[in-house]
Amino acid sequence: MSDRVFRDRRDAGRVLAGLLGRYRGGTDVVVLGLARGGVPVAYEVARALRAPLDVFVARKLGVPEHAELAMGAIAGGGVVVIDDDVVRGLRVTPEQLRQVAEQEGRELLRRERAYRDDRPAPDVHGKTVILVDDGLATGSSMYAAVEALRRLRPARIVVAVPAAPQSTCRELGAVVDEMVCATTPSPFYAVGQSYWNFSQTTDADVRRLLQAASALAPAAPESATAVEILRAAAVPTEDGVPPGDILSDLVGDAHFVLIGEASHGTHEFYAARAAMTQQLIEEKGVCAVAIEADWPDAYRVNRYVQGRGDDRIAEEALRGFERFPTWMWRNAAVLEFVGWLRERNDRSGEERGRVGFFGLDLYSLYRSIHEVIAYLDGVDPAAAARARERYACFDHHHTEDGQAYGFAAAFGAGETCEREVLDQLADMQHHALEYARRDGWPAEDELFYAEQNAHTVKNAAEYYRSMYTGRSSSWNLRDRHMVDTLDAVAAHLTRQRGEPAKIVVWAHNSHLGDARATESTVRGELNVGQLMRERHGLDCRTLGFTTYTGTVTAADQWGGAAQRKWVRPALPGSTEELFHEVGVKEFLIPFGVAPHAAEVLRAVRLERAIGVIYRPETERQSHYFQARMADQFDAVIHIDDTRAVEPLERTAHWETGEVPETYPFAV
Repeated sequence: MSDRVFRDRRDAGRVLAGLLGRYRGGTDVVVLGLARGGVPVAYEVARALRAPLDVFVARKLGVPEHAELAMGAIAGGGVVVIDDDVVRGLRVTPEQLRQVAEQEGRELLRRERAYRDDRPAPDVHGKTVILVDDGLATGSSMYAAVEALRRLRPARIVVAVPAAPQSTCRELGAVVDEMVCATTPSPFYAVGQSYWNFSQTTDADVRRLLQAASALAPAAPESATAVEILRAAAVPTEDGVPPGDILSDLVGDAHFVLIGEASHGTHEFYAARAAMTQQLIEEKGVCAVAIEADWPDAYRVNRYVQGRGDDRIAEEALRGFERFPTWMWRNAAVLEFVGWLRERNDRSGEERGRVGFFGLDLYSLYRSIHEVIAYLDGVDPAAAARARERYACFDHHHTEDGQAYGFAAAFGAGETCEREVLDQLADMQHHALEYARRDGWPAEDELFYAEQNAHTVKNAAEYYRSMYTGRSSSWNLRDRHMVDTLDAVAAHLTRQRGEPAKIVVWAHNSHLGDARATESTVRGELNVGQLMRERHGLDCRTLGFTTYTGTVTAADQWGGAAQRKWVRPALPGSTEELFHEVGVKEFLIPFGVAPHAAEVLRAVRLERAIGVIYRPETERQSHYFQARMADQFDAVIHIDDTRAVEPLERTAHWETGEVPETYPFAV
């Protein structure tokens, strides 16, 4: 990692946290950030290590008329460190040194008062102190900080920085217990050279980060119950949406934000997810929304929100979602969000500023075949003829039903079409450069759309065959396809925009919560959340939703009509019941800054999942699984009482709804 360039200080902090993982959860660990630039780095370290965060103020003593050159430093407690070589070499007089020291001393005191108000400095006696800065050049400020800390008698001093010269790391490492330098660029010019964004950290930034760390990590009394610990850690939400600064800190600078749902038919999950996504688009530069839906259906919406295509209004754009369950994306909450996205894109003017809308799923075998051929008809009729010939393999099944194809192929009653779909994909990739020479973003987008359809045909054919060979193999293939598609969308948008794309993902908790923290891992299943963490690490944030009771839009069986069904109160022993006992109607638990709550929710408990089918008569068997919620997600939002999402096609059956049954009764 000798030449890594960090996006900003928060990114650097996450990298450092990975190098300090052995200190995670230590009860005697304190993280101190050197003000000001070291505090955003230290915040990420403290959050990852579940350690308290505070600020340590040290000031560089700059050479008169050359303030960027350090001739020493001062720190709290009256510590002064002087670089005699610099002072003698530049002939700095004692009077000049005194004037600079007095000036910087006044600023040091001002900052300590501004950051802490009347709070005392942290007690570090007998503790392991991790002292963090955003980088070192000569290291003079850090030497002063270390000397000041020694007077407070910590058990160990660990200095951690994202970037520094190798010589500084070696020399400072000789005077502390441990030195961690994430990068040692050579040649080393300046700390800022190791960052894309090295904008100044303000006093307000420091105060905000310290307040966030202290407010979200309260100490847990030894006798506190699980409910009391959760109640102390709960952050109030409004309609499922956390306060803006809390959401901003939770997401940080992650390029992938995965927002789940405990059912495919709950209004609050859709509405809160949409509101948070709007905030992330406006404040974090999110440039795409990727959903658990078929690629062609969602791309019709993408054309609409980009101001292309034939659809005049948002409702028309959503008509592509014809496959069961239509209410999953043809509902009032999604309609409102798509309308907002179109208006927002129209306001942005330039194409670079528009936000896209993409599907990640692979059920669209025959629809994607049609889309590949339609694209080639317009750009290369000869290639379209070749595609028709290859895809004719699927015509032998006399139906556009992927499951019928999969059954016949799996049991030898029909062709697998494997060679044909691979040949077609290779053909498109071979001619991609030729097609890409067309002018403008729309042509690039349409080529990308067609290529992803060809990938979808390949994976959908394999998926439908695997449905008859084992649940885990088909599940894993589907989630791998979703992650591969997500990465392809990110790469495409990054190429177009010239900067890393930020994407919000909407899907069910069962896809987005890390599978390794659930009983599904025993069956050999993985999922999107696990794969994204493995591929992207801390560049990915995952947020789940839960509810205790209410109503939900769901069917009795696959292909059935949408019904408004009553959701039974959560089962005893479940996480949802524990959240209900907190006694707050809705709240957020951010695990990274609520270590005691995280420990409570790291215990294995039942967790509920309702898909598009809800069978209350077999509630335990059909809808619950064992999980460690704090290891599944980075945070979770609980809304105690929720209501059914409103389908755009409201039937009389849905309007009437289901009368709640007497509870409890046998399950």
